[in-house]
Order: sequence, then structure tokens, then C-alpha cells
Amino acid sequence: MQCRGHEAGLFVLWVPQNRRHLRSSRVVYSKMPPTHLISVVVTTYNRSDALRQVLRGLAQQNDKGFELIIADDGSSQTHRDSIQTAASTFGRQLTHVWHPDIGFTASRVRNRGVSVAQGDYIVFLDGDCIPEIDFVRQHRRLMEQGCFVNGSRVLLSEIFTREIVSTNVSVSGCSPSYWIKKRWTGDASKLTGLLRLPDFAFRKQPGFVWRGIRSCNMGVWRADFEAINGFDESFVGWGHEDADFVLRLHNFGLKRKNGFCATEVYHLWHPESSRAQESKNADQVKERQQTHQVLSAEGYRQSLGGADMVVNRLG
Repeated sequence: MQCRGHEAGLFVLWVPQNRRHLRSSRVVYSKMPPTHLISVVVTTYNRSDALRQVLRGLAQQNDKGFELIIADDGSSQTHRDSIQTAASTFGRQLTHVWHPDIGFTASRVRNRGVSVAQGDYIVFLDGDCIPEIDFVRQHRRLMEQGCFVNGSRVLLSEIFTREIVSTNVSVSGCSPSYWIKKRWTGDASKLTGLLRLPDFAFRKQPGFVWRGIRSCNMGVWRADFEAINGFDESFVGWGHEDADFVLRLHNFGLKRKNGFCATEVYHLWHPESSRAQESKNADQVKERQQTHQVLSAEGYRQSLGGADMVVNRLG
């Protein structure tokens, strides 16, 4: 795969010729040494067809300096068996962390995923978000001390999602014309996945802004994650545990770096989760905006070594 940039070097447009390489003479892709191990923590719950596509995208990465942890929020034995089968074809070892199903506990399962990670940089990815083949490489390019990266996503339509999971079509590494057509037919929400903007100052956002927070695609230094005690497990049900996490990172002194036109993932369609706890969770975040809280009330440290956690090394 080749990149072609304008003379000013302001952006790079992908012109795929194969699915192995993304290179450019005008763009420096990594500020950090490639020796930093990135731990990709993928959350999942009973959606084997989507997770297979995510694993397929991760297997195609052109930056191999990462490990994979699947953080499983209490899936059935059928899904757990599917993960074991997928691991045999993934081409490298992965770690599967599971705990019993007691409802939507994304905060806890992310904390537990990090607890078995070996990397000093963590990238969170949801199990229905397919990464582009330079996903890890772009997160490495944007990683910076004093910042966390808020990634970006392209929403896919219900019809296109069903096509992807039923026919096993790969959407990683596709041509600009492919995505322009999908945008024209309404199957993709935007075309930002075609561009690679440089790591300029405009990406940085010093203060907390609720809009656009994406825990489905987020990078953070492990030391910073541990310093704020990870995700707060007192948030019950769907909604705003990621906003709380971002708020406390800001309260700790970090800047948000937005990863648009760099870290896009393709978000498979799914029905909306229950919003029963959303307003309560939102009120908790608003309260913490006033108190400048840094540490989670019940977080990473409290989750370490849970007796109900099952860890398997696969592949």
C-alpha cells in the first residue's frame, strides 16, 4: 500500500496497491521508538461474527509491535469456544480474560484486561470496531507523554454490516473508490478513514469536552491509567463511564489528542443498548466536573486478582 501526499504535506491520501505496506516519504509515522509494546485490549460480549472481523483486521496490522488481550464481559461458552477457534488462526498468541455475566460491566472488564497486559501503552478497542491495517501504527505515531488519544470511527450501515459478517468480506485496506462508493450509498458515515493528517498541535485539546469521547478506540499510557485507578466500576449499565475516565485523565493534568484522520475504525452496526442508567451516570460525571476528582471510587486496583476472573493464553 502506498501513500501520496500533497506538496505541503498537510495530508496523505491512501492509494492501496496491496495490503501490507503503508509508506510515505513526506510523513514521519512514529515519534516514539518502535520498542514500546502496545497492548490492544478488545472488549467483547457474545458477538462472535463481529469479533472475527476485528481479529482479522488486527492480524493484518503493518506494525507488529503489539499484544492482544480479549476482555470478555461474561460471554457464553459458545462465544468463548469461538474465540479459541479464532485464536488458532490469528497467527500469534492472544490472552483471553473472562468473568461471569452480571450485566454490562465494561469498566470492570477493561480494568481486568489491563491487569494482564504487558505493554506500557494501552489501546482500547471494542469488539465490533474493525481496525484499518495501520491502526496500531497510527496510535504509535500519535502517542505522546502528557496526552491520551481519543480515536475516531466510521459508522457502517445495518445492511453493510450484515454483508460483512455473513460473507466474511474484508474492509481493511480497501481502495478510496471502494469507500467513496460506500459513502455515496449511505453504508459508511464519513470518508475520514481515507486521510492521514499529521500530528499537529490542532489535535490537542487541553480541557474536558464531552462530545466525541470514544472508549471504543482510545490510547493511554499505562502509567497514567494506573495513576487515576483506571475505569470506575461504580458506573453501572451503559453510558458515560468513558466520559468519566476522560474527565479524570484531564483532572490528572493530561491533554486529549484527537485521532481523526489517523486512527479510524469501522464500527459495525448493532441495536442500541439499554439506556436505563444513562442519566444517572451522566449526573455522576457532572458532579465530578465540579469536584475535580482524579481517582476512581472503585477501579483498577480493586479489580486486581479477582477470584472470578479466568485468564487463558491462546494461540
